[in-house]
Amino acid sequence: MTATLERSSLHAGDLLRVGSIGLRTRRTRAVLSALGIAIGIAAMVSVLGVSDSSKADLLASLDRLGTNLLTVQAGGGIGGGETTLPATAEQMLARIGPVERVASVTPVDGTVRRTDLVPSTHTGGLTVQAADPALLDTLAAELATGAWLDSTRSALPVTVLGAVAAERLGVTTGAKVWVADQWFSVIGVLRPVELAQDLDRSVLIGRDLAISALGADEAPGTVYLRTMPNSVDAVRGVVAATANPRDPDQVTVSRPSDAIAAKAAASSAFTNLFLALGAVALLVGGVGIANVMVISVLERRSEIGLRRALGATRRHISAQFLAEAVLLSAIGGLGGALLGTAITAVYDLLRGWPLLVPTTGIAGGFAAAVLIGAVAGLYPAVRASRLSPTEALRTV
Repeated sequence: MTATLERSSLHAGDLLRVGSIGLRTRRTRAVLSALGIAIGIAAMVSVLGVSDSSKADLLASLDRLGTNLLTVQAGGGIGGGETTLPATAEQMLARIGPVERVASVTPVDGTVRRTDLVPSTHTGGLTVQAADPALLDTLAAELATGAWLDSTRSALPVTVLGAVAAERLGVTTGAKVWVADQWFSVIGVLRPVELAQDLDRSVLIGRDLAISALGADEAPGTVYLRTMPNSVDAVRGVVAATANPRDPDQVTVSRPSDAIAAKAAASSAFTNLFLALGAVALLVGGVGIANVMVISVLERRSEIGLRRALGATRRHISAQFLAEAVLLSAIGGLGGALLGTAITAVYDLLRGWPLLVPTTGIAGGFAAAVLIGAVAGLYPAVRASRLSPTEALRTV
């Protein structure tokens, strides 16, 4: 009578159980090894999340502020030296067909102080500028408090402060400040102006009063114009010749939204750098797992010999140690994904950004962790499977 030998098998449940033996018996070592993987995955997930949230906030700013704003200023020209825009530049630019709104600011020679008792040299880096009533709408700017300079207030000694100016002067709506050697009442404070950040450090007064009482130049210093969105490039091409027909080369035309777009591009460049650093951390974590698994094989030679003597095949032994490495890495990957998501959520909340955690980043990070674990555990698993039962049992 011939006996039939059944081929031994290792089911998924059994593989998970034997693969977790090393983790359960050496918990501290397992936690420290998984931590290396977790740090790498957390770095990658948080970098992707913060980058996407930042980019979404910048794009939202572009949508809110519009990309159809152009800024016109006097440039250096071919001969160099200081130049100014003609006094008629603003009116001429308003005649361009696709232009919807035009407004300007003009620098005023004068200092800004909280009180007349402060020396005139203590200006805090603030400037005085005469503003058109249409400036607020043209720049899509908003008031934090108070009112704006309308056509009536433009002839009165009142001022609207930029966000930084109000902070440095330590005043708000209702206070008075010493501007160009006379008192001005603060009737409003602007929120930060993203498309014209120079205004944040400015004290804005009415154009009429600036020209009549403070000797401001009638020629505008900077002209802002809004065009129809589909005509920006066409308008940009004729602005210089329209603003200064005699010397168009002495006119500089810029698009403030380009700076926001460039900031988004720069953020992507930094994202790639930090992702590379996260990948290095992940690789270091993989090396740590490989080291732990090699040591584990040496320490558990008796276990390997006993299992082989009881009928376990080389395939079973290699599967056990490979499963242990993958399980260890998977635990680190899951912990890292959760930690990276939490870091992203906290950072976005503090910055007031929309929360965006890319699922592809989480899934990709977890898959990378499992792959790193498999690669790191491959050599120790093969080494463990090649131990003969007699050699392994000598250590019992």
